[in-house]
Amino acid sequence: MWMLVPIAFALKLLSAFLQPLGSVWSSLGPLFLQLRAASWLAGGERNRLLRGRREAGEPGRVEGEGGSNLPTTPTSVNYHFTRQCNYKCGFCFHTAKTSFVLPLEEAKRGLLMLKEAGMEKINFSGGEPFLQDRGEYLGRLVKFCKQELQLPSVSIVSNGSLIRERWFQKYGEYLDILAISCDSFDEQVNVLIGRGQGKKNHVENLQKLRTWCKEYRVAFKINSVINRFNVNEDMKEQINALNPVRWKVFQCLIIEGENSGEDALREAERFVIRDEEFEAFLDRHKDVSCLVPESNQKMRDSYLILDEYMRFLNCRNGRKDPSKSILDVGVEEAIKFSGFDEKMFLKRGGKYVWSKADLKLDW
Repeated sequence: MWMLVPIAFALKLLSAFLQPLGSVWSSLGPLFLQLRAASWLAGGERNRLLRGRREAGEPGRVEGEGGSNLPTTPTSVNYHFTRQCNYKCGFCFHTAKTSFVLPLEEAKRGLLMLKEAGMEKINFSGGEPFLQDRGEYLGRLVKFCKQELQLPSVSIVSNGSLIRERWFQKYGEYLDILAISCDSFDEQVNVLIGRGQGKKNHVENLQKLRTWCKEYRVAFKINSVINRFNVNEDMKEQINALNPVRWKVFQCLIIEGENSGEDALREAERFVIRDEEFEAFLDRHKDVSCLVPESNQKMRDSYLILDEYMRFLNCRNGRKDPSKSILDVGVEEAIKFSGFDEKMFLKRGGKYVWSKADLKLDW
């Protein structure tokens, strides 16, 4: 019996000690729960706001506390998976400085990462993208992005010289937009620019590709770089006859290390035109309904450019400074160094109806 006395005493002391703690917890518990709920609601509101902005086509950055930002969304990405090309355009600003091409499965892994980060549109370019494995590498990526990633828009920019009808037969259904580069409807001017290729006629090939696009239900687009050799040309009649969904008209752009400078493979200075000359060309073609003009100011920082190593290229300093590869550090980390101007992307009309299912074309 006497052994129970110290036990009872100890239990009494423990009870006296726990009583104030219980009182403290009863006061702090509700406060803790309120703080947790407020934090959860704030996070939910930030996510809702970001999602709403993306759906409305607005910049995917939301100002946070202390001026911080949520990560940039790679809504539209231009993947230059090869630098090799069969043309020698004098003003080219993405030249054949390497022959590297990622293994197909690695490229797919990177594309999946971009999709998970919010990518809606992928544009494959080069170099000449149909040069790798006679277009088979490109075709497999196009099919993967449309069929497996289910991207709303998959597009290609090509000079068109290597495209064959069998490619359309095999992969056309997975492609939304094919953009063909055509800077002049005068074949002699094309030769001067560097788009000549022996007996092949660039303009005649353009007509053939337009026919295939209609037959295989691919939206047809034309890209033109306005430079010293074509700035006085009138293209209204030919563009209206081809009737592309968009006619993208670029001002010739200088990029150090690509088409200017000691280590560049091109010398584009002789192709450069003044802003006033570019504006005069646009004024001459203002009645062409599909015209989408892009001056140097609009073009320079408004594209998310991914190189052959899947590095974002920052052009803010007039050259292409690469980030680390998304394959190594992830999309969110790499995109911080892209120099991407989302506001200019939207201002230049970077987000448009880019899925052929929504274009309602008369096939």
